[in-house]
Amino acid sequence: MKNVEGSSTRGIVHAAAGQGKFVLNRFAPGPMLEPFVEHYWSIRYHLPDGQRHTQTVLSFPNVHLAFEQDDVGRRALLYGIPKRPFVRELRGAGRVLGVKFRAGGFFPFWQQDVSLLTGTTITASAVFGSCADEWLDAILDAGSDAAMAEQAEFALSAQLPGRDAQAELADHIVRNTLDDRSIIRVEQMSDRTGLSVRQLQRLFRKYVGVTPKWVIKRFRLQEAAERLERDESAQWVELAVQLGYFDQAHFIKDFKSVLGQSPTAYRKASDIRRD
Repeated sequence: MKNVEGSSTRGIVHAAAGQGKFVLNRFAPGPMLEPFVEHYWSIRYHLPDGQRHTQTVLSFPNVHLAFEQDDVGRRALLYGIPKRPFVRELRGAGRVLGVKFRAGGFFPFWQQDVSLLTGTTITASAVFGSCADEWLDAILDAGSDAAMAEQAEFALSAQLPGRDAQAELADHIVRNTLDDRSIIRVEQMSDRTGLSVRQLQRLFRKYVGVTPKWVIKRFRLQEAAERLERDESAQWVELAVQLGYFDQAHFIKDFKSVLGQSPTAYRKASDIRRD
């Protein structure tokens, strides 16, 4: 299983503070699952007794299938896109093998509006049946992170659905929005795709799970948080303009509504955690 090189910490809030607390790896899917799966990811941690680490993630517009083991036990869960930042407290020892489906990539397995999963977590068996429980042990007992990813690939390949052109269109639009920082309004997305705003909204509700506006806002705030943390010279006033905010007050409001603190407070917290 090939490791994904140059993996970004984008979306991981105060990523520097998590260094040494957990190990994150990502692995590319094989050709059969590449249309559906963006990558596999693994996390391992082993914290000393009494030590805890709370990690916040600004989630991407993707559904995740996760096989988890910690001091509570083992479980296989499907995570819809969280409406708020995803927060997980790590303590003791544990490991997780996750499947990050492409935006739109989970629909062929689910065959329902993906928006029905948004903000929810369900058992993997609710979609994949009792075999999900068999996958749980096979994956977590596989050994290395790469071996766990290979086992997950084998499991999903046995339930390979047909490809869906609309699902792949949704993924293409989402990836373009991530890569092109000049897209700051849904109308721009509409102009570039040839789809009306209403058509985009229907496409995203069915295949992605959140609105086009949510995707644009999330990607731009991810970028703002990452640059404030990693680039000491970055100024949030300049970032606001670059990310399409013509009113600084609206940028501050959006940033605070998602991350729980102002850009200035976030920068200070990053400096403290880094030290």
